[in-house]
Amino acid sequence: MDKIFTNKFSVLKVSLATIFVSVFLLISAISASAEMISIKGDKVNLRKGPGTKYSIVWEYGDGYPLTILSKKGNWYEVKDFENDSGWIHKSLTQYSPHVIVKVNRNSEEKINIRKEPGTKSDIVGKAQYGVVFQTLQRKSGWVNIKHDSGLTGWIKESLLWGY
Repeated sequence: MDKIFTNKFSVLKVSLATIFVSVFLLISAISASAEMISIKGDKVNLRKGPGTKYSIVWEYGDGYPLTILSKKGNWYEVKDFENDSGWIHKSLTQYSPHVIVKVNRNSEEKINIRKEPGTKSDIVGKAQYGVVFQTLQRKSGWVNIKHDSGLTGWIKESLLWGY
């Protein structure tokens, strides 16, 4: 009987350890997932520190997607798709999903915007590196986008950065 009790106890220890590891990994994955925001407005300054007294590093336009690295008061430390980082006041950001074309840097080559998700679908437009789109939905590795010009379509997700 002791052997049966020992086996049950061992199974219980393994089960508890498995549950603990699973919960730890889930919490780690949730906290590791980057919080994304986008710029609200035109000519928004990225600064070297959390305040207007700090010098301007970069200027962003409406919808530009960013990853939040940290928060300090009403300021967000952010990083863009080119790994430029700095600080932006939270009032100049929004939680509206946007993406940016991340491929073909230093090239005139453009990516296809398609009518439907899939490479056999008609091309309705083209976009080059750095063009920002509003994200409408995601489906099977494709992103349904809308440009400020009114153009809507689908782009392969691997060509984009953002959410």
